[in-house]
Amino acid sequence: MLKSLLLISVFLIFSPVYAQDKLRISTTTSTENSGLLNLLNPAFEERYKVQLDIIAVGTGKALRLGENGDVDVVFVHAPSAELKFVNEGYGTDRHAVMHNDFVLIGPKSNTADIELNQTIVRALEKISQTQLAFISRGDDSGTHKKELLLWQQAEITPAKPWYLEVGQGMGAVITIADEKLAYTLTDRGTYLAYKDKIDLIILNEGDKALFNPYHIIAVNPAKHPHVNYQLAKKYIAFVTGTEGQKLIAAYKKHGEQLFYPDALQE
Repeated sequence: MLKSLLLISVFLIFSPVYAQDKLRISTTTSTENSGLLNLLNPAFEERYKVQLDIIAVGTGKALRLGENGDVDVVFVHAPSAELKFVNEGYGTDRHAVMHNDFVLIGPKSNTADIELNQTIVRALEKISQTQLAFISRGDDSGTHKKELLLWQQAEITPAKPWYLEVGQGMGAVITIADEKLAYTLTDRGTYLAYKDKIDLIILNEGDKALFNPYHIIAVNPAKHPHVNYQLAKKYIAFVTGTEGQKLIAAYKKHGEQLFYPDALQE
């Protein structure tokens, strides 16, 4: 009896069903909060019979996980930090995947009198002048990096009590801003995913400075030989290939497209 149980255990461990290959991906909370990965990843897992382990954090932490060799792929949206990651030898096979844009959202009362199509710098100036509550991610994410750059371009140093850094992901920040009737910067995809749950509306959009590109990068096996580089290349080929790009283009919320594919244009 004992021998039979041992044989069954060995079979389960080494059978294809239980010995699935795994791919570890660090990505942004905005990518996960949008719901896009729930569409992309099952299609990849089914095709290659693998398991994807997703770690959703800010872009800064996502890249640090790659630097440490704790993941096989990073899927983020902070171009300058991405290039530094690649140039320092931590990443390879960097490809454009998609883009959307950032939007400034806030309460319908719009006490700061922000105009929809004015420059984002002017919108931030109005928030600073009125000292109305602004919620910042404060987490070294791609969104946080963009927000800090925009304040710098506006020549404004935001500070308490009206400026609050909460160290949270995009979905949580939107929820906090909604509760406090505050302003915040978000990617459009996450806003649309949360639109039914909040009262905040888009108050400023369309400035070229709000462009938000996403790239995917394999962790360099020359730096970390243990990473699953072959599977990483397959995942990159999938999301930048025809099937993945079509899935991205077709993904909508409230009738609006959340992301626009870029890879087939490279």
